Amino acid sequence: MNQRQTRYIGLLIHTLVWAVVMFMPLFVTSPDRPLMNGREYLRFITVTLSFMVVFYTNYLWLISSLLSRRKVGLFIAANAVLIMVVMLAVHLFMRYILEPDFHRPPPPRVMMDHLMFQLRNGLQYVLVAGASVALKMTAQWYAAEAARKDLEHRRSEAELQNLRSQLNPHFLFNTLNNIYSLIQLDPVRAQSAVHDLSHLLRYVLYGGSRESVPLQDEVDFINEYVALMRMRLPQSVDVRVELPSAAPGMMIAPLLFISLVENAFKHGTGHGGHSFVHISLAVEESRVTCVCVNSCFPAPAEKDRSGSGIGLTNLRRRLEMIYPGRHELNCGRVGDEYRARLVIDLG
Repeated sequence: MNQRQTRYIGLLIHTLVWAVVMFMPLFVTSPDRPLMNGREYLRFITVTLSFMVVFYTNYLWLISSLLSRRKVGLFIAANAVLIMVVMLAVHLFMRYILEPDFHRPPPPRVMMDHLMFQLRNGLQYVLVAGASVALKMTAQWYAAEAARKDLEHRRSEAELQNLRSQLNPHFLFNTLNNIYSLIQLDPVRAQSAVHDLSHLLRYVLYGGSRESVPLQDEVDFINEYVALMRMRLPQSVDVRVELPSAAPGMMIAPLLFISLVENAFKHGTGHGGHSFVHISLAVEESRVTCVCVNSCFPAPAEKDRSGSGIGLTNLRRRLEMIYPGRHELNCGRVGDEYRARLVIDLG
């Protein structure tokens, strides 16, 4: 809802409320209070209009120019003058312009009764001014809160976009390193790997910019990435992948699992000892669980040129922003293995 629509709705609400107040005496009667005649209704309208003068003088001017600037004393003084002027104007109008009904002359009042009558009237105007302050301050608070939430949303969107932009070169850098190693081993297969990489990058660039993608697209992307990684690995490396077909229509934020899969291949394969990479993805109702277990061959710090840790840090931050309170990510070394488990509740 934009500001113009909000303004129109507010104007409509004000109009309806005052219309109900003004026309209520024409429809509400009782045995001891018959329907108002024309002169009585005119008196009622006069008082109602005076309430509106006090209300909107505060609502449209005094609150923003004095009270919002913390000039409380001036605000109270201005309201006191306003109320006295309005009460005097109403009194003069009733006495000299709208002549009283001579068939029912008002009962004479002693000084004390007259003073109490004016105090009750003054209290009504004070309550009207207070209602104006309450309504205006509430509207300003809601506007400020909406602006704060919009600013927070824009900041989160900008941060999320920045995280996505970091993911693309990070993924490309890691994959190019793998193809570079493959060039030395098998140039022909390296050419095929470059072709496969172009298909993966197309998904990273276009699918990664969307808020959500079908879960099956993510499954297909992981399968293609694993196939690309297998090309440079010796037959001795144990690679097991369990990626069942996802439920139709299930949507998920893109590229959440690739960081775990990348790390598994990066640190789980070595030239000595038994190397393995086990990747599984399970879907149970609205929960998706990705588990990556690999042998642990961490790259030395001086040889790690791919920005180790960027992927997981990026992933944690994206999960906090997209699925707050609906995800669980556990990563760590257990003996000679490295285990990563990500659970996301898509419900």
